[in-house]
Amino acid sequence: MRRKPGPAAARTEPWHPCAWQTQSLLLAYPDEQFPQHLSLARRVAPALPARVRAPLLRFTDHAGHTPADDLAAAYVATFDHHKRCCLYLTYYAHGDTRRRGIALLRLKRTYAAAGLRLSDDELPDHLAVVLEFAGTDPAAGHRLLTEHRAGLELLRLALHAEDSPWAALLESVSATLPPLKGDEQQAVARLAAEGPPEEQVGLAPYPPPQYMPDPAGGPR
Repeated sequence: MRRKPGPAAARTEPWHPCAWQTQSLLLAYPDEQFPQHLSLARRVAPALPARVRAPLLRFTDHAGHTPADDLAAAYVATFDHHKRCCLYLTYYAHGDTRRRGIALLRLKRTYAAAGLRLSDDELPDHLAVVLEFAGTDPAAGHRLLTEHRAGLELLRLALHAEDSPWAALLESVSATLPPLKGDEQQAVARLAAEGPPEEQVGLAPYPPPQYMPDPAGGPR
């Protein structure tokens, strides 16, 4: 009797960790170390596939020609003032509900099991943190990113609608993952039409996005 095949294991490539670590650095708040991150991204870019490299370099080109204060102000205006441009991935699936609190705890346990410890001001579902983890544990990180594929796509579309330079960076992240499947496309359409759940309970000790830590204290 033939067994039905189980779910396919996440397929990672040798360049995935470099891509995810670099994207993680560029998605953090642009502090005084950001010029070094841009320089690192330009050195890493030639080793990446064109579909990942091209949008990454579009972002680094824009960021490299933008005054530091203007870039920081644009980051805050984009990610702190627009809920649909939220960088906290579990928000897309669970909104401000008790289910999101459970998802955050599971993420933190996953990181702890892999030896990644977060500081008190870092939330485990921030895209920069998820990408940092993926860079250190590619198979597990790939699974996490694909689990949040619908949210990532909605974020990419929202950034494009805002004509944000970070849209190119989300294109680069998306290019590291398999194309959207039919059910994922339906999930994106549903999220775009209905938005995340809105029950405002059960998140302690994790606050909803509008009460997140100041970006200057966020993921580095």
